[in-house]
Amino acid sequence: MITVASLVILLPFLAAATGLLGSRFPRGLRGATSRTPPGTDLNAGANRRAAWIAVLPTAISTALAIWLAYATWAATGQGGIEPRVPIGSGGQVAADGVTATFTVIETGSVPISVGLLVDGLAASIAVLVTVVALAVQVYSIGYLRGDRRYPSYSSFISLFTSAMLLVVYAADLLVLYVGWEIMGLCSYLLVGHWWEERANSRAAIKAFLVTRIGDVGFLFGIFVLGTAAGSFRIADVIAGVPEMSSGTLIAATMLLLAGVAGKSAQVPLHVWLPDAMAGPTPISALIHAATMVAAGIFVVARLYPAFLGARPTLDVLAVLAALGMLGAALAALAQDDLKRVLAYSTISQLAYMAGALAAGSRDAAIFHLITHGAFKALLFLCAGAVIHAVGSNLMSTMGGLRRGLPVTFAAMTIGFAALMGLPPASGFFSKDEMLTGIEHSLSAGPLTDAAALLLYGCALATIAVTGAYATRAWLRTFFGQRAPRPEPVAGEAHAAVPAVHEAPASMRWPIVVLAVPALLLGFVRVGDVHWGTAALSLTVALLGAGAVYAVWRSAPQTDPARMLGPFRVPCERAFYVDSVYTGLLVRPVLLLARLVVRTDNRVVDGTVRGSGRTTLRLAGLVRLVQNGNAQLYVTGLLAGVLLIAAGAVIFG
Repeated sequence: MITVASLVILLPFLAAATGLLGSRFPRGLRGATSRTPPGTDLNAGANRRAAWIAVLPTAISTALAIWLAYATWAATGQGGIEPRVPIGSGGQVAADGVTATFTVIETGSVPISVGLLVDGLAASIAVLVTVVALAVQVYSIGYLRGDRRYPSYSSFISLFTSAMLLVVYAADLLVLYVGWEIMGLCSYLLVGHWWEERANSRAAIKAFLVTRIGDVGFLFGIFVLGTAAGSFRIADVIAGVPEMSSGTLIAATMLLLAGVAGKSAQVPLHVWLPDAMAGPTPISALIHAATMVAAGIFVVARLYPAFLGARPTLDVLAVLAALGMLGAALAALAQDDLKRVLAYSTISQLAYMAGALAAGSRDAAIFHLITHGAFKALLFLCAGAVIHAVGSNLMSTMGGLRRGLPVTFAAMTIGFAALMGLPPASGFFSKDEMLTGIEHSLSAGPLTDAAALLLYGCALATIAVTGAYATRAWLRTFFGQRAPRPEPVAGEAHAAVPAVHEAPASMRWPIVVLAVPALLLGFVRVGDVHWGTAALSLTVALLGAGAVYAVWRSAPQTDPARMLGPFRVPCERAFYVDSVYTGLLVRPVLLLARLVVRTDNRVVDGTVRGSGRTTLRLAGLVRLVQNGNAQLYVTGLLAGVLLIAAGAVIFG
């Protein structure tokens, strides 16, 4: 199993290295010649090779990950993700799986074990990562057709995939951290793919800096746990949790929570994710569904015994999750950019998973992480098909697209149904398990009463708002009529609305494939449905959807977000969190940076330049005397002799 897991990680890595180094060779194909036909795409050859280099290893890695998951579940005799953790239990999670250490790096204190761990949790998440990565690679062939930087783009996706797989299969916390940081670099490179536009490059820098802030705490949390356990091996850390003091566990998990908040875009480090929509849409699907944002939730699940031993950390996680899930859902309800709607939806759904983890329902959180990966990747790829057809991200330029995009309409309907938690879509089953766990925490969970009550109230409210913003996006995109575009020719009021058509097959097939798990994946846990809680969740979601439908039906040409009234602008601005950060952090830091630059120029450099000028002036004075005139030298010599003689006579 370890050999197969190694191949699952290495194949995308080798694809990345090969793509970066070899996709543009032979160099003779890169430039035009006198025989090049007019209109020839000079990037076609390089892009075609890059596509094969990216897709084929990812496909093999996907097949191996699926086989490994099947073998793991068969070996453990389970059909689930991991051994269940009883709700409210403070006990230790069994680490059933296969592990191997390739080498041990001696550091002088705590050694680093380079090894892999394959268990139910790792195998399940690896399938999600590889399937979504393969869908994104295939989809990108059509979406970025003709893009001159496609070879590097596809290579960075492969590196991104390999880094996330390293996080998933790592048996040592520092090995996990290597993959964790490589993902941060890849997100910067991919979000800023179209860096010529300043907004895109700034979004990439923002994502990089915000996540690095959290990663500082994450690294120190790893050091605290590793030092306390005497090893960075995950199995040793988990085994040593019962012997650690509560202060050590609280300090370590609080520090880890900073990194989790950064990577999984949770309050207060969530501000980078909506701006990351500046990157290509397939990258949004990869980040939001299977890689970067999933890593934070995965790490909490992997180190769950440590978090169960730090109850104050779970209370903090519950409060942050409650604020994040409802606040992000309200922000999604007011956005006009379709991708930003889905971005805030991701923040909200990840907060839902974090809330389930805080409530003691790790299995439910991981189950929703997998179903969410399927339907959120589907929604982003469908959004890319819509944007490809319309030429705009704004829902105000859409409408009536269901006839021109029947495949995309059907697939996106499935995705929105799963997001809302409507049966029989997968989100219905996973959301039911999470809500059941959160509800149970009111009486028998690890949370304090106040934190559990806040979490449960926000979870119910979020279900209603999720139904509202999903219905609004669905109606505004596919129903009603598209607004006619102004006609530039004088004398005509409007131009005809251009016809839309489905995306090419390379974009269409990944959408069709992802629609299957988004619709049917939940049936693997159909026996675990709590029908009372499910009925409550469904009723609340339908109330939110019904309210939006009623407002839209009364005036189909207007935005149903008007139902928010004066609250709409704060929701659209995401409650001004970015503005607060700008005022409290960004501007003071920029002011301090300018002060440092001015001090460097005027004091440090001024001192250096001033000493140089002083030396030059002194040299100029010396040069007046040392001018090469022999008569002046003799005159000076005689004058000196006379002065000495006069002094000797007078004072002698």
